[in-house]
This record gives sequence, C-alpha cells and structure tokens, in this order.
Amino acid sequence: MKTLLKSIPIGFCLICLGFQTFQITCSREKEFDAKEVQNERTFPESKTLEPSILLLLDSLQLKKEDISIHIDKSDYRLYAMADTVIVKTYPVVFGTNPVDDKLMQGDRSTPEGGFSVRAFYPHTTWSKFIWIDYPTTESWEKHNKAKAENKIPKDAKIGGEIGIHGVPKGHSNLIKQKQNWTWGCISLTNKDVNDLYTVVYRGMPITITK
Repeated sequence: MKTLLKSIPIGFCLICLGFQTFQITCSREKEFDAKEVQNERTFPESKTLEPSILLLLDSLQLKKEDISIHIDKSDYRLYAMADTVIVKTYPVVFGTNPVDDKLMQGDRSTPEGGFSVRAFYPHTTWSKFIWIDYPTTESWEKHNKAKAENKIPKDAKIGGEIGIHGVPKGHSNLIKQKQNWTWGCISLTNKDVNDLYTVVYRGMPITITK
C-alpha cells in the first residue's frame, strides 16, 4: 500500500477493542477443486478481536458513502478507505493468474484500474457477491490493444461479471494461505465479506492496482 495512506491511530484501535451474465463468469466459477490451487504465502493469524467496520465508521463519525475500496494485488489486501485514511483492511486472494492484468475472458486474471459497484447480493456458495462494473471503457481499450498487438486471439472475448465474494463453506484456509483460486474475482473469508457488505453501496468506487 502506498506510503501516503494513513492508518487509524493505535490508540483509537485500542479504544474500539473495548466494544446477469457473460459466458464464463466469476459468479459462476467452475466446480471448485482445492487441489488445483497452489499454496503460496500465509497471512499471520490475528490474536486480537477486530471491531466491525460499522463500529469503526460510527467512531469516526463517517457514513458508508464516505468509503471507497482500494485493492492491492501485490500485498493481497483490500483497504476500506475514507479519503486517504485506512478505516479497515482485509486479506484477499485473486485469480489463479494473480500477476497479470485481465485482458480477456478465461485468462484467470484479476482486472486492474478504476471501477465501481454495479450490484450486490447474497450468494448461495460464497456468502455475498459484490459485482463490479468490469469491463469499463478502459478495460475495452486494453482488450482491443492486446488484440491489435497479437497478445490475445482475435476472437477472444473480454469476459465479465467480476466481483468480490467469499469462499466455499469450510475453505477459509484459501485466504489464510494466500491460495489464488478464482477465475478473476477477489475473494475474502465469508466473515470478512459479510462485514464489508454492511457498508457497500451502488456506485462505490473501487481501484485495483499491483
């Protein structure tokens, strides 16, 4: 995360501790197979009870409309931001090709750029689904440029229905162990996606970088 971002003071945290579709889509991931994902790095276990994001907003006298999302593919983190202040962070994982920017359907990459929340709803497999507005105009420009430069097939489709969601029941270890398992979506534990979901609104700004 860029150094210009500020985090909530430690003292504040201690106080708080006192208290549809395209052909291949991420919301219809192919049948989940934990054997296909590779174990990369592991998030350290938190030994403290973290306050909910709603409690943090209330303590900061903020509304959910003040919040935007920044996702950093390099450090596997989702940041709930109020301007340059980090309100809360969540560990996340990505598509099975986590390094590259998404250029076409089926490349299993997570797109980069500026997006917004298109819709959000409960999901029978991944608890919640927060649908982002990929592909954007910028996404189409990248897609068409890649075709012109013969980086992707001429008949490649751009794909769609990328979102932020949870994990199959009983597979929270996918997040802890940084196993990139999706077809391009951003995945959190179900506990974390449920927490984040409480402040999501249509049009919420989202940036994804690496």
